[in-house]
Amino acid sequence: MDIDHLASTAQALVAPGKGILAADESTRTIKRRFDSINVESTEENRRDYRELLFRTGGVAEYISGVILYDETIRQDAADGTPLVDVLSGQGIFPGIKVDKGTKPVPGAPDELLTEGLDGLGERLTEYAEMGARFTKWRAVITIGPDIPSPYCIDVNAHALARFAALSQQAGLVPIVEPEVLMDGDHDIDRCFDATEATLRETFYQLGNQRVALEGILLKPNMVLSGASAANRAGPEEVAEKTIACFKRAVPAAVPGIVFLSGGQPDEEATVNLDAINRHAPAARAPWELSFSYGRGLQAAPLKAWSGKAGNGEAAQQAFYERAQATGAARRGEYAP
Repeated sequence: MDIDHLASTAQALVAPGKGILAADESTRTIKRRFDSINVESTEENRRDYRELLFRTGGVAEYISGVILYDETIRQDAADGTPLVDVLSGQGIFPGIKVDKGTKPVPGAPDELLTEGLDGLGERLTEYAEMGARFTKWRAVITIGPDIPSPYCIDVNAHALARFAALSQQAGLVPIVEPEVLMDGDHDIDRCFDATEATLRETFYQLGNQRVALEGILLKPNMVLSGASAANRAGPEEVAEKTIACFKRAVPAAVPGIVFLSGGQPDEEATVNLDAINRHAPAARAPWELSFSYGRGLQAAPLKAWSGKAGNGEAAQQAFYERAQATGAARRGEYAP
């Protein structure tokens, strides 16, 4: 394991003004997205849409890496160029989602455990040979009556740590994603407590598995009110409590935090990221505070494209504008 190589890749992924596009939707998830624009979710259509995003001119100014799905990392562009090479040619690092989705936790059916550790070492070797530079694994933590339980947090944190250790062994930077969902009517303080508990256990397990923190990135939720909560916290409170929570639980050795949008509308995710970066210097946050957005970057270009070849330029313009706006928020310079 070359820790210097891992650390330099991680640092490049959170370079100033840059963040990550999450284009790792499963076939089932992207079908729902395509259904919303009345486009059939065929392999060719999925390829065409993602290729359109990857070929957007100038977007590498704001996008440092793209998380791919297993289907996508194996696909060629319409002209026969591997999509991995399309990204690399833009100066963008290809990455890969490696978890296999969630199942109910044994003995805790209201909570979820991410699967995919079986055979992961062999899959990581294959992905590295295909040109992947980093990986991602998502754990899901739900807030509800009497949950999250310590048991659920523990088993998910252990799986995240095993994934991270195996990724580094394969020469790949792991993006560790413990997501506390914003589903529900809980207040921001309940999210703070659940997020702190999840992060503390995650880094305890990472330490047990001898993961080099200099060669990982953290992809967490922001500390938010529940989506259906009354009087949801505004961006200033989100920024203050997010950084306060993370300073309690995330070691300074971690190069960067790439926030997920987590179901927030585009504008909310952008404004909150901007507020976090504006607050960071005064709070002496020791990490780069960036983004790894899926819907927050893709909703506008997907609608502009609508499956029509003639809409490609408009879709790329919409994607570029979303990337530009999110890059500005990542610098704390976003102007709605």
